[in-house]
Amino acid sequence: MEARDGNSGFDFCGIYDEIKTYNLISYTIDDGRKVKITFNGNKNETKVVETFQAESTNSMEMQREGWQAILDNFKHYVETLGRFEALHFEKNINANAKKVFETMLDKKQFAVWTAEFNPEFHFIGSWEKGSKILFLGTDEDGNMGGILSRIKENIPYKFISIEHLGLVQNGKEITSGPEIEGWAGGLENYTFKEENGKTLVSVDVDVNQEFKSYFLKTWPKALKKLKIICEA
Repeated sequence: MEARDGNSGFDFCGIYDEIKTYNLISYTIDDGRKVKITFNGNKNETKVVETFQAESTNSMEMQREGWQAILDNFKHYVETLGRFEALHFEKNINANAKKVFETMLDKKQFAVWTAEFNPEFHFIGSWEKGSKILFLGTDEDGNMGGILSRIKENIPYKFISIEHLGLVQNGKEITSGPEIEGWAGGLENYTFKEENGKTLVSVDVDVNQEFKSYFLKTWPKALKKLKIICEA
């Protein structure tokens, strides 16, 4: 396992002690620590509780956050299973990660490289972790609309994760109903890996079938424009 920013990682091995289908998984890690996971179903919901013995190297808070992050990712995976397909795009840019990161998120430059998606595309909000952010553009009739999202993670010059929550239509934020089923819960992640002054930008997006072909055509064009801006 490895942190998103690549600063830390470790091998994780163990032996399963007990498995009760749909109810319990318990195992022992190689260092002797015990882990127990219980599954408690209630109609269409399931409560997953993971109990683990802490190690002595890292703080309790860091360990708790790490294990919780794994559960959060598992929750997202299960709840979106079958609704989205993950697409991956990448581009090598002859600029350091700091420049690429800042250019990609700069309000003015963002409007330039994302114009491939919509000539009026822009964002309102903040890129800080936990912040609400709106991605807006205009349709063929000139009506403003877009996506309501939040910044799930922001590791400067390393990683950005955007979680889409709903839609914006006619100035109203819509977070429930059939309109948002193609967006809500989807993730859009940007990863920046620098080597020898050059940066590999990777984009991983959850999409439904309706927008798959559109993104397959448009994301490569947008990243090409980002590369031109960063290398100018």
